[in-house]
Amino acid sequence: MNYTLNQLRVFLKIVETRSITRAAEELFMTQPAVSIQLKNFQEQFDIPLTELKGRNIQITDFGIEIALITEKALDQLQNLQYKTKDYKGFITGKLKISSASTGKYLIPFFLSSFLESHTGIDLVLDVTNKTKVLKSLRNKEIEFAVVSVLPEGIDVEEEILIANKLYLVSKSSETSKTKPLIFREKGSATRMEMENYFSKKRNKEKGRLELTSNEAVKQAVIAGIGSSILPLIGIKNELLNKSLQIIPKKDLPIITQWRLIWLKNKKLTPVADEFLRFIKEQKQQILKDEFSWYVNTN
Repeated sequence: MNYTLNQLRVFLKIVETRSITRAAEELFMTQPAVSIQLKNFQEQFDIPLTELKGRNIQITDFGIEIALITEKALDQLQNLQYKTKDYKGFITGKLKISSASTGKYLIPFFLSSFLESHTGIDLVLDVTNKTKVLKSLRNKEIEFAVVSVLPEGIDVEEEILIANKLYLVSKSSETSKTKPLIFREKGSATRMEMENYFSKKRNKEKGRLELTSNEAVKQAVIAGIGSSILPLIGIKNELLNKSLQIIPKKDLPIITQWRLIWLKNKKLTPVADEFLRFIKEQKQQILKDEFSWYVNTN
């Protein structure tokens, strides 16, 4: 067999996207070029890697097995690049983190100085909903997850980062009284806390809306569509410019904890181990430098 690195990368992208068109777009190649690479790669196997069903490309069971091997091979080849820097005294490698959507207001501040000190590290940070974050953790696709609620059914270890303070917010106090409540999608930790809070209240909800991101909810509240319970860490600027206001309510704020979690008993990579050491040593200084406004808010 005599396949090239380009063929391996193209085949793996086709498996990821299940589409010649999307693979070509993400690889910045033409569709004919991707098709040729796939054809040349397939010719080296007696068993089909893919099948065409109408306009859709299907990956065979054999193709999936080859893709798993291909992914590991490409990871090892990338490690060859890191090894050169290792021998020069640099900490190198890839750090993979997945964060629940509101964590985007938090985790960059815990990464900034670390990445400045370790320029040989490549960061992959995926900001998505909690369900996808935990799926990536279960599948061992990432080293760390950033969540505000500990997952059920997964044995993890944790490092607390900062309190997560949830307040009822609205465009005005009048909006809060007359407009519907705006919820995140199912699976969101914020939605779970919001539903638990209002389930204990006797007053009936004035209708409810559902939006699929924290930013979408925030913008809807700013527009006066309704009110919502939102994490304080994500609305600093809106409170300062008075496009949002906190509505005082009994039993608020709801307090949970933002935490960095990883699979229990999993051996961390050298890069992940170094990042965890950095977090433990520098956390209090980061909180003082970047989040004093937040820590001191009741």
